[in-house]
Amino acid sequence: MSVSDLFEPLPLAHGPAMRNRFMLAPLTNQQSEHDGSASPFDQEWIRQLAQSDYALIQTCAATVEAGGIAFDRQLGIHSDTHLPGLTEMAGSIRKGGGLSAVQLHHAGHRARPELGGIPSPASDSTVPGVKALTTDQVEGIRDSFIAAAQRAEQAGFDGVAVHGAFGWILSEFMSPLLNNRTDKYGGSTENRARLTIEVIEGIRQACGPDFQIGWRLSVERYGLKLEELRDITAEILDHELIDYLDLALWDSAQIVREGAFRGQRMLGVFTDLPRKSVRVGTAGKIMSAERAGQLLDEGCDFVLIGRAGILQRDFPRQVKANPRYDSAKLPVTAQYLRTGGLSERFINYVSGWPSFVY
Repeated sequence: MSVSDLFEPLPLAHGPAMRNRFMLAPLTNQQSEHDGSASPFDQEWIRQLAQSDYALIQTCAATVEAGGIAFDRQLGIHSDTHLPGLTEMAGSIRKGGGLSAVQLHHAGHRARPELGGIPSPASDSTVPGVKALTTDQVEGIRDSFIAAAQRAEQAGFDGVAVHGAFGWILSEFMSPLLNNRTDKYGGSTENRARLTIEVIEGIRQACGPDFQIGWRLSVERYGLKLEELRDITAEILDHELIDYLDLALWDSAQIVREGAFRGQRMLGVFTDLPRKSVRVGTAGKIMSAERAGQLLDEGCDFVLIGRAGILQRDFPRQVKANPRYDSAKLPVTAQYLRTGGLSERFINYVSGWPSFVY
């Protein structure tokens, strides 16, 4: 395939098609208000993205419960008081011609008490002095994800992206290291995946027929087992429970280092699965038009743009204008980001990333 194939439309199982193969990755930016309401900085960021020709724009991780907070100034979707700001964000994206999704998030055992968070571990041994969630509490968090999705639909978003990566609660429950439960949410691979499946199925039942559901999956750290995650993903794809799978890889070119798939491309472990109507994409060091195009050849239906989108807000437009487009070399200056339209709050956040800002 050529770079021009990135601009072919991509139908989804529910709702409208993606107008091209560029999706904005869900980017934490810590620029919301302290109560989780969307700030003017959030709105300006979304307005910039909405005019950048992305097919689908995901928001940053949004809290489905106040106690599930992981970041200072994290966007919220756990209260109807968040609806006005979310509605404005959805409207901006729609006006720009793209699809929209709120990323639904709960920090689980990593919730931050100093921010009002309530650590909610799957196991008694994960957080010293904090007992594991009861079965009823797990089901309550499941219902909070579903209620948040309904809120996103009410605000005018085309769908939601369920955050199942990076050791947050859904990822935590998947992990045999972090989940030693003996109820229906622990033990077997099937039981540890139950919370994720119930969240996805509950959203599908609670929201309209055109509402789109994505699922973000990571496969590294936190005791996660690649072989298990592949089996879970195969089931989700086979039953067409989601519209798109977002593989959150640190590097889209990475090689599996151990286990049954050692020596294989990590991406290929998942793109080789039968996917029926589900679309599969990846994030991970996609900084150039060439790399984005290569990923279609490697089995992706779409690509997720993260850091390249922070450096250049209209990355898809740049690629369309120049099939050899490459991002600015890292690190960049804070002034470079400021000139590009990034807020001081966002710049302060990314300044903590290794080798991104100097």
